[in-house]
This record gives sequence, structure tokens and C-alpha cells, in this order.
Amino acid sequence: MDAIRIHGGTPLQGEIVIGGAKNAALPLMAAALLSDEALTLANMPELADISTMSNLLRQLGVRIDQSALGAGEDDPSAGATRRTMTLKTDNIASVTAPYDLVRRMRASVLVLGPLVARHGEAKVSLPGGCAIGTRPVDLHLKALEQLGAKIELKQGYVHATVPKRLKGARINFPMVTVGGTENAMMAAALAEGETIIENAAREPEIANLAECLNAMGAQVSGGGTGTIKIKGVERLNAGRVAVIPDRIETGTYAIAAAITRGNVKLSGTRYDMLDAVFDAMRQAGVSVEDVDGGIVVSAKDRLRGIDVMTEPFPGFPTDMQAQWMALMATADGASMITETIFENRFMHVPELTRFGADVNVHGASAIVRGSAQLSGAPVMATDLRASVSLVLAGLAAKGETLVNRVYHLDRGYERLEQKLAACGADIERVGGS
Repeated sequence: MDAIRIHGGTPLQGEIVIGGAKNAALPLMAAALLSDEALTLANMPELADISTMSNLLRQLGVRIDQSALGAGEDDPSAGATRRTMTLKTDNIASVTAPYDLVRRMRASVLVLGPLVARHGEAKVSLPGGCAIGTRPVDLHLKALEQLGAKIELKQGYVHATVPKRLKGARINFPMVTVGGTENAMMAAALAEGETIIENAAREPEIANLAECLNAMGAQVSGGGTGTIKIKGVERLNAGRVAVIPDRIETGTYAIAAAITRGNVKLSGTRYDMLDAVFDAMRQAGVSVEDVDGGIVVSAKDRLRGIDVMTEPFPGFPTDMQAQWMALMATADGASMITETIFENRFMHVPELTRFGADVNVHGASAIVRGSAQLSGAPVMATDLRASVSLVLAGLAAKGETLVNRVYHLDRGYERLEQKLAACGADIERVGGS
């Protein structure tokens, strides 16, 4: 099993190209089930989760072709090579998303809405537990029921059926759910009549899905706001859309520049998708500049401890909480980090303390008292974002760090060690324990 070895203490200097957003690409891929014509997705990342979704969609009858484009062709960042993916579902070959695939990636449940809407039936394994919390799909199911689907739970599977077409409805989510909003949007695109989704998730990935559905001939308005209106159509057509830049990758490398007291340009990304993180970084003493073609992040002096609380977009993202904790472990003074989205999302704390970080967890909050110097250590990753927080700590720490179980990283970070090494980091992938 691979590991990542880091000799820390080198300020990062250079440029990192940000890839397409995993959390945007996955629902866009699922949307291909809604039409028998081709959907072409530009700026696709090359990640383990993308491969998992591709394998699932192929089982359902989707034909997938991939190609690489040179810079300038649907490419938000000059000098990069980007992949496009074309998906075509002439016929639904199966309505079953098996446990063996769904257990590897919770986003697999996003095939539920499209299958029911187009084929009238879907049988999708319940995702099961997760290292960072249960994240139940009950809100997805209630939304589909409101659209007219009959839902049965049998032997660990969700069996959803509708005799003819789904019917538009008013859906008011009791709490913000990104996946639930995405499933409801895709299902409503082919429903009869109008659907209004209240308390919808406002993440940029939702706006990207709305853009995709409209490119296919849907009638979606309000994507990226708290209220989304969808006028159902009888069929969707071919479409083409570019995947937005990955805001969590953007934030992660911004933290990498800050934690090493370096200077890095992040190319091909957007400042507006990460306002809350950049505001907190500025308060902590980090320089963040919105420049042509990207963002420049730099830091020189000891940073200040700043309190943050995770919230749905546009608040501070839960997917940046572990990275922020690593940064605060190197700051001057104390900071409090409060997690409001997922339970069990402080699993990285015991590993961070192996670097000498001073972190105490009290319920949903963690108190971090910064240290002038972290020390390298062997550590073990527990989930995707926890994994990268350990890499960040290793970049700042004195001595050698070995991060084990880095297969988590490959789910969400493309060529991470190469991108960091190009900016001067002493980092390599090795065979681990």
C-alpha cells in the first residue's frame, strides 16, 4: 500500500494548476442517464472517484469515451492538458447500482433520480456508513416520493418506481443537502409540470449541474440559489459543459502555500467560490490576491489563530476544516474550529498531535493552540480531507513525515505529490505498510 514521504520545512514557490471539481463532475456524469444523446464534459479530473462512477455507469448501459485536449480548448488554465469525457446512454441496460460499487463512493446514489425519471425504476444500494458520519439518504428519498416515486427499502437496497412520469412538486428540504438537491434536480428535469426546490443547496457545484441540464434542453432557473425552479420536459438532448475548477483543491493548495510560508500562484480557478476561506486566511495574516488567471497566496510571518465554523455554502466548507486545523497548528495563539456539518470529522486530530500539534476536542469544537514548530512523524490517513491535512502538516514540519493509507488522497487529488514537488516540496510516493 502506497505512502507519501515528506521532508518538511521548504517554503513552496511556483505555480499549481487547479483541476476540475470532483464534486461537480460526479453529478454531471450521472446526468448522462437522462438522455439517449451524448453528453460531453470538459475539464474532467482524473481521480479514483471518477473511475468508480465510470464503472458504475457502464454497468447501467452508458458508453464512455475519453480524450485529452491541449490548452485553450474548453480549458480554464493556460498550459494545461485537460480531459474531456463523452457519455451516451442509448438504452438503460440495468437499473441496479450494486453494493460493491456504491460502498466505495457515496456519490453513486446520484444515479437514483435520473434512473427513476427516465426509466421509471431504480434499485440502488444504500451507501452504508462513512468514516466522517452517516450522511443518510432519507432526504433524497423523501424528495423523490414528493415527485411521485414509490420507495421501498429491501435487503439494503432502495427500490424506487413510478408507473408513468414523475410529477412536479414543491420540495422544501428541512436541512441543506447537496446530494439531495442534485438528485431532485435531475429527477425533476423529466417530470411532468413544475418543481420548486426550497432550501436548496447553493454550492457552485449545484449551479454547474443546472448549467449542464440546461445545455441538454432542461428548463432550470435559480441554480446556486436557495430556490430552484424546474419546468419538466419530455426528453433531454445532447449537451456540452465544462466542469468548474475544484474549490477544495484550490483551498488545499492555498493552505499549503500559507503553512510553508511560501508564495504560490493557483491557476485556472476562481476566487468567488472560496470567499469564506480566503477571508479567514487574510484575518490570520496570509496574503491572498485575486489576479488574472488565478489566485496568488503568500505568507512570511507567524500567523494568527482565527476561529472558524463550518457551514453550508457560502460559509466555511466542511471539506476545508481539516486543512485549516493543520494551518492553525502553526499559528500564534489559540483558535477554535467548530464542525456543524458532519459528526466524527475530527478523526485527523490524533494524527495531527503526532506532529506535536496541541489540539483538544470538546464535542463539536476543537481548540487548537499553535506551535512555532511541528515535528515530522509517521501518521495514518482516515479519510480524504484528513489525509491531505497530514500532508500539509508534513510540509511544515521539521524532519521526515510518512503518511500511510494515501489511497484516500487519490479519490480527490490528482497528482498531488507532483504538483507540490514542482513548487519545491521534498515529497515522493513510496511503498508503505
